[in-house]
Amino acid sequence: MLKIGIAREGKIPPDFRVPLTPEQCRFIKEKYAEQVDILVQKSPIRTFKDEEYSRQGIQLVDDLQNCDLIMGVKEFPIADLIPGKTYLFFSHTIKMQAYNRKLLQAIMEKHISLIDYEVIKDEKGKRLIGFGEYAGIVGCYNGFRTYGLKTGCYNLVKAVETNDRKLVEKELEKVDLPKGFKMVLTGFGRVGNGAMEIIDLLPIKQVTAEEFLSESFEEPVFAHLDTHQYYRRKSDGKFDKKEFYHDPSGYESNLWEYLESADMYIPCHFWSDRSPVLVTKEQLRTGIQRLKVIADISCDINKPIASTIRPSTIADPIYGYNRLTGEEDNFMNEGVLAVMAVDNLPCELPKDASRDFGREFTENVLPYLLSAEASPVIENARITDHQGRLTSHFSYLTDYVSKVEI
Repeated sequence: MLKIGIAREGKIPPDFRVPLTPEQCRFIKEKYAEQVDILVQKSPIRTFKDEEYSRQGIQLVDDLQNCDLIMGVKEFPIADLIPGKTYLFFSHTIKMQAYNRKLLQAIMEKHISLIDYEVIKDEKGKRLIGFGEYAGIVGCYNGFRTYGLKTGCYNLVKAVETNDRKLVEKELEKVDLPKGFKMVLTGFGRVGNGAMEIIDLLPIKQVTAEEFLSESFEEPVFAHLDTHQYYRRKSDGKFDKKEFYHDPSGYESNLWEYLESADMYIPCHFWSDRSPVLVTKEQLRTGIQRLKVIADISCDINKPIASTIRPSTIADPIYGYNRLTGEEDNFMNEGVLAVMAVDNLPCELPKDASRDFGREFTENVLPYLLSAEASPVIENARITDHQGRLTSHFSYLTDYVSKVEI
């Protein structure tokens, strides 16, 4: 029998989400009674209280020493890692993030097998689990909230203060966009689709990229741009998808053409360090003057979008970017761009986000974990094996974990 442990979240600042809700734990125990047992480590902070788990017949424990597979959401504190176990969480190491090098080194030293949610994919490379949808939902809501505050057109409560997606959707009834309002959205996938779930509830019409650039509108409109519409080849202005994803060095961004006539921009795209920057300091200083809000859900700091100079927080989600100085300023000041760049957006609706995540885990991941035969879905997401060694899929991390932090 596989003993699954749900760990208390130990990262600071705290994360209130859970990988499985109390009802989902009970469902799994009943459906897989002969295969699975679930233990939950006591926690004073998670969005679902200890007693909610106990009411569903789930055993509460002080530690997870007796578990085979230990699940969390965010990175585990090194001191909390139990040698010889299998862990499942978002490690934020696969892009060689320097701030988590010591974590992966400790995992290897403790002979821990690490499976990362971020790389659990089907045979076509589609991710099977994640919080991206709720990043899009909350980030888009925050964007329109920011616009209301910046312009004084309306006032929405913070998503985190509602703690309920239905209440967030109810708040959107207050949104009152001015005539001729124009918005740009980039990115599809989980995040972009999540943002569209909010936009679909608003009084705003979708137009094509061409219409956005060439026509005038009385009503509020937005354009949802794909990669080929905001990148172009330097030599001839054309776009070749295969060439771009193989080597984007010959391309440049023409996103500024859209942003010059936009009031708000919501980035939901995936951006690689190899890709050209999207919005430069010079473009913001000299050309992109109408733009009032960037709700940067992608939140790549000091990289593709010049105004995203730091992450913001749930408690203080908006800061200003002074176009002239390139420095932070009061977002309510005239001419200053309002930036929303919260980097843990799903935490604002932890119950709803946890329910959807747990459902995806139960439907899309758990059957592979319980399979009698090793599944590529799981093995391809296993960063380290049961001896703590990097697997072949992640051998590119060898130099990364070999470095000594000073």
